[in-house]
Amino acid sequence: MARVTTRAGRVLPQLLRERRDFRRFWTGQTISLFGDQVTLLALPLVGVLVLHASPAQMGYLAAAGLAPNLLLSLHAGAWVDRHGRRRRIMIAADLGRAGLLATVPLAYALGVLTLDQLYAVAFLAGALSVLFFVSRETLFVSVAPRDRFVEANSLLYGSRAFSFVGGPSLGGLLVQLLSAPVALLADAGSFVASALFLGRIRAAEPPAETNPRGNLRAGARWIRHSPVVRASLASGATINFFLYATRSLHVPPGTLGAVLGAGAVGSVLGSLVTGRLIRRLGIGPAFCLGSVLFPAPFALVPLAGGPRTLVLALLFGAELGAGFGVMVLDISIGSIFAAVIPDRLRARVMGAYMAVNYGVRPLGSLAGGALGSTVGLRPTLWIAASGGLAGVLWLLPSPVPRLETLPDTPG
Repeated sequence: MARVTTRAGRVLPQLLRERRDFRRFWTGQTISLFGDQVTLLALPLVGVLVLHASPAQMGYLAAAGLAPNLLLSLHAGAWVDRHGRRRRIMIAADLGRAGLLATVPLAYALGVLTLDQLYAVAFLAGALSVLFFVSRETLFVSVAPRDRFVEANSLLYGSRAFSFVGGPSLGGLLVQLLSAPVALLADAGSFVASALFLGRIRAAEPPAETNPRGNLRAGARWIRHSPVVRASLASGATINFFLYATRSLHVPPGTLGAVLGAGAVGSVLGSLVTGRLIRRLGIGPAFCLGSVLFPAPFALVPLAGGPRTLVLALLFGAELGAGFGVMVLDISIGSIFAAVIPDRLRARVMGAYMAVNYGVRPLGSLAGGALGSTVGLRPTLWIAASGGLAGVLWLLPSPVPRLETLPDTPG
């Protein structure tokens, strides 16, 4: 077992010191997550500032990036499980995304950048991200010991939380110094760095699927017969449906901007304490708690009225609490899924999970817009908060609340 022996290494968390392959996996993911935050800011700004895109065109750009999650997840999962070699697929996806993003500053420098190119880059990069994600879950269980899944996920989601804190500021600085198109090179570089670290991993991967029959629908069938994953998907989809209903309600951005960083702070806190919560409560109860703590703070949003100080305090509390809750939820369920999903089906199950979880989000936005225009903003916010809380009801009759530790066998 390789150990980091330098003085700098001794300040790292124990898992990063002891597991070289996981350390490389985590380092690449952390760099890439910060790069992603740059693109989340810079790519829309290319459309607005450089190509003068209309609001409708910006909506098309956002849809182009999200569409692969819904359209390609099932097929990507089946293809990955059939071919194996998940690490190589992830490296190819990283390098492909780096190349796609690099075309934007190149076209800008040559004076040939168009919105059509941005749409294509967003869609193709989203497709490669789907391939990367469904492959990543199998590589994760190869580099992290089973009895330390919670610790490993806490580190990975902690990096994600810290990227929410520092990434937007880094992106804004790069856009200001370099311009929005050139700032995309930072994310391209982060994908190259991720590929380099993945290339140094030596952990053995599970074998590829040997039975191609029913390949495409196998993940969905397995979810249907797994009481743990089926209930978790129903709960997560319910929460996403109702909370995405608030995205179309156009809460004043000037007000929300003042407190948006609270969500990132809450996420960091959640990533730091979730391991302790799981040890105290058990992993199933912690997941149920996260399914309440994530949507519950949104009940503060419709209460946000009156003096500006009170409005800001309530919105700050909503963002902080939701950020904390989503980390408890994500770390718990990520660890449960790593334990219960069979390796031979892992990419297909995650693909099916993504298709449902992302599929309900535009439906939630449409429902929120329709309700907001008929019953008004505040009642719709109450409906969204109450509906999100109802997601935990799917978990109560399932085995999830009784999971004190990770299940011993997949299934």
